[in-house]
Amino acid sequence: MIIYVSGGTRSGKSSYAQQMALQLSKNPVYVATARIWDEDFARRIQLHRNERGPEWELMEQESGLHLLPLQNRVAVIDCVTLWLTNLFMAHDQDIAAALEAFKLEINALTDIPGTFIIISNEIGMGLHAETEVGRKFTDLQGWANQYLAAKAEKAIFMVSGLPLFLK
Repeated sequence: MIIYVSGGTRSGKSSYAQQMALQLSKNPVYVATARIWDEDFARRIQLHRNERGPEWELMEQESGLHLLPLQNRVAVIDCVTLWLTNLFMAHDQDIAAALEAFKLEINALTDIPGTFIIISNEIGMGLHAETEVGRKFTDLQGWANQYLAAKAEKAIFMVSGLPLFLK
């Protein structure tokens, strides 16, 4: 089962998803898709690690998430934005190829027994990207979010820490 949790930056997506996972499992998995680019990002990732308790199993993987041992587990996948960034860069900023790779991974996850709470940033609610690559990525994330929301059995939009149940 896929549960899609979307919202803006600092809307409470990750906290909400983690609380949901802990209600569903005593030993959930946290799948981090981040690639560490600089010291600030490394510090932010460490803060996230420190916030989670010992009941969490951590798996870090940039793509190919369907290959992780997630069968019959409850997993929080955080987040689509970073996952897409990895795919976008791996496919030389080719939107079609990155989107197809993402769809293949989502389709593979739907075949795995388990509950996957997938977090994504909602796109298009803020500033427009100033660069061509930024606009391409915005398009990619918008289409990926729509695909994921359509595949999900539940969809939740977070606003200021409050969940709005869309599906």
